[in-house]
Amino acid sequence: MKSILLTLALCLMAGLSAVQAADADGKLRILVFGAHPDDADYKAGGTAVKWARLGHHVKLVSVTNGDIGHWREAGGPLANRRRAEAAACAKKLGATSQVLDIHDGELMPTLENRRLITKVIREWEADIVIAHRPWDYHPDHRYVGVLVQDAAFMVTVPFFCPDVPAMKKNPVFLYSSDGFQKPYPFKPDIAVALDDALDQKLDGLHELTSQAYEGGASGSAEHVEKEVPPASDDAARRVWLKRRWGARQGSEADKYRDLLIQFYGEEKGKAVKYAETFEICEYGRKPSPEEIRQLFPFYQ
Repeated sequence: MKSILLTLALCLMAGLSAVQAADADGKLRILVFGAHPDDADYKAGGTAVKWARLGHHVKLVSVTNGDIGHWREAGGPLANRRRAEAAACAKKLGATSQVLDIHDGELMPTLENRRLITKVIREWEADIVIAHRPWDYHPDHRYVGVLVQDAAFMVTVPFFCPDVPAMKKNPVFLYSSDGFQKPYPFKPDIAVALDDALDQKLDGLHELTSQAYEGGASGSAEHVEKEVPPASDDAARRVWLKRRWGARQGSEADKYRDLLIQFYGEEKGKAVKYAETFEICEYGRKPSPEEIRQLFPFYQ
């Protein structure tokens, strides 16, 4: 740890930016885009934990501020609440958080937003970028996918957004998982076992009270009062949350068992209980099987 801090200090003294200085440690830089201040955490929170434990740099980005994502409250107060929840969640995961100031439910794939996403990717100097697929039930999710796809080439074009230096090496772009079938279903190329990371992921999700326990825009007073343990019983809430998310990540592991065996081997792959999976986007850099294992250094 001391050597890393010394390297960062020397780089900063040499006039490098904080991001450039952090990059000098040789660690991966990962960006996970979600439409709202919970989506990135839900989709890749466990893998974020595993990267962070190895010292890699993970940022979870919400492209909208979530200001209508609740059944009882909205506007600036809700946006502030969800920004704070996202920051607390990211901290528990070992990641950092960024919430862009775009109204929930109003995201559009405009040139202005393409520039914004391009700048976020460049400023983080990402090696890996993860986002929704552009086929989803929510328009904000779909347009996050479109915007990230549109940025996948533009991040390397010098005279597009020239105020932020273009990337010399295109990131690997990935889709997070979903269950939608049209125009084509999610087909993962990468599976990450979460058995040793699920509890820490849940520690993060526990901070997303407005969504994890109150149900967000689809919640209700009846849901909170009758289906969810009370806020005063923290232990019961955590058990309830693990039951829900254990089933979800367990289903993902079972569905893509063959892929887990491919990456972890027969014995370990069959034993995995929980997983997150990702599909390689056709745009951006095409990683070889060897590079995938470097970008996801968990297959020991």
